[in-house]
Amino acid sequence: MDVDSSEQRPRTAILSVYDKTGLLDLARVLRDHGIRLLASGGTARMIREAGFDVEDVSAITHAPEMLGGRVKTLHPTVHAGILARDLEADDRDLQEQGIDKVDFVVCNLYPFKETINKINVTIDEAVEEIDIGGVTLIRAAAKNHSRVTILSDPRDYPAFLEELHSLGTVPDASRKRYALKAFEHTADYDAAISEFFRKKYAGNGLQQLTLRYGANPHQKPAQAYTPLGELPFKVLSGSPGYINLLDALNSWPLVKELKASLGLPAAASFKHVSPAGAAVGVPLSDVEKRVYFVTDIEGLDDSKLATAYARARGADRMSSFGDWIALSDEVDVPTAKIISKEVSDGVIAPGYMPEALEILKAKKGGKYTILEIDEFYTPPAVETRTVYGVTMSQSRNDVKITPRTFSNILTANTDPLPESAITDLTVATIALKYTQSNSVCYAKNGMVIGLGAGQQSRIHCTRLAGDKADAWWMRQHPRVLEIQWKKGTKRPEKSNAIDLLVTGQVPEDGPEREAFEGVFEVVPAPFEREERRAWMQQLEGVACSSDAFFPFSDNVYRAARSGVKYLAAPGGSVNDKAVHDAAEACNIVFVEQSTRLFHH
Repeated sequence: MDVDSSEQRPRTAILSVYDKTGLLDLARVLRDHGIRLLASGGTARMIREAGFDVEDVSAITHAPEMLGGRVKTLHPTVHAGILARDLEADDRDLQEQGIDKVDFVVCNLYPFKETINKINVTIDEAVEEIDIGGVTLIRAAAKNHSRVTILSDPRDYPAFLEELHSLGTVPDASRKRYALKAFEHTADYDAAISEFFRKKYAGNGLQQLTLRYGANPHQKPAQAYTPLGELPFKVLSGSPGYINLLDALNSWPLVKELKASLGLPAAASFKHVSPAGAAVGVPLSDVEKRVYFVTDIEGLDDSKLATAYARARGADRMSSFGDWIALSDEVDVPTAKIISKEVSDGVIAPGYMPEALEILKAKKGGKYTILEIDEFYTPPAVETRTVYGVTMSQSRNDVKITPRTFSNILTANTDPLPESAITDLTVATIALKYTQSNSVCYAKNGMVIGLGAGQQSRIHCTRLAGDKADAWWMRQHPRVLEIQWKKGTKRPEKSNAIDLLVTGQVPEDGPEREAFEGVFEVVPAPFEREERRAWMQQLEGVACSSDAFFPFSDNVYRAARSGVKYLAAPGGSVNDKAVHDAAEACNIVFVEQSTRLFHH
């Protein structure tokens, strides 16, 4: 049975604070309202020296402070008085033990954060600032906030005192607000303690990994850790940086999902938290082998993983320079040999064949970063992110993109999509799920061929991705394949020269022109407009996907110029019909996939 006895008995407050800001004003008002003051240690001494009546906590515990003050409030008399509810059974227990209820707890904690921020602080010094009794007081009072008021922040004293003065009590809404702050106070305190000891004791890399630096060299220190359990990856070689891990932990789920959806080994080439390329293991033609610089890779045709990475890396070689690599399967020798020839920061995969691992470990003089991911690891359902001191949380984007995602055809041609189109739409759409928004992706032959990421305007995404798709196709022009290179020309130099040629950016004169000509035995002529147009007309059957709706039909017209036959996007725009009509006019099959895929 509930009992409300708060009005028939004297009220009691326990005060135990490290930060004594506003303490005396608080004590005076509490005294003026006839509230009994119990305090510990320095808190009691300060109140007493100010001339206010205050009793030591030992007056109710009948036990002295001990162990140098480390044990003051840890006593059944204190916590029974705080935790007792307004129930007959609780009142009986208190009466039998001669314990009074506590109505107010004012407590804040030892300065652990301030202590560990001191230069050369020792573990012993940090340990002394780990509050035990204070945390217990706060947690007990916050738990019983339906009856007890907990004040853990001196900034809350003025509002509390105003309520006490005007109402004579503390409203339920205020007790809830103070309790929430108290829970957050102890959570933040515990997080600081665990972070300190994680850095000291988790040096084996299982739960915490020290990084070289953050996003930039001046952002130190930096670390990666899991609050509970072990990190889901092992470092087999090298030392990953902050951006390396951002790329690794975005690219791995991409290839994992591609394989799960299409049943083929998958690869991704990541740069700055977006894919420069992504692909599944579709066989390569002789032309593609030449375009992707893999004609000399022994065993290539027998490794679907190697063909997947050749495609992922070859999609946009300029953007893939210095990439982070993700591979869905155990890395074999052909795949490792491709990686060994390219400039790359690191790789993440579920395993490595011994010979392949030795090939990769030899990169960068043994400093190449190699991560082995637990392929069965499932991240928590809720993910959090802190920006400018504000923590946000959301459910993880666990939507599944499968061939069935592309069954809702909105244009007149409702024939079933060919298997190649379904594969390409799947590749494009899963890639968008891990691309910084806004984003639009073109795909063909089981690979990304153009991706526009992080643009504020949808049409600029479509243009950027389309321009990259055009460049991918122009690189396959017979004149490009016949280029005669000077001996010793490096792969990045070839990629840069080809990019200038196929995008129409060949310099006209000056040092840049000299540098361009310097890599050729015979300098190729720029592509004429009609020559380019004739070749581009041969590009067809391209799939294109968008991470959100197309707001205007200009996106459709731009996609059509790059050979797009299949277009997928969510609906929801007031211009949906105009967009669908434009697709019809361009003989494009428009498929509505129902999920927006923004990624930030």
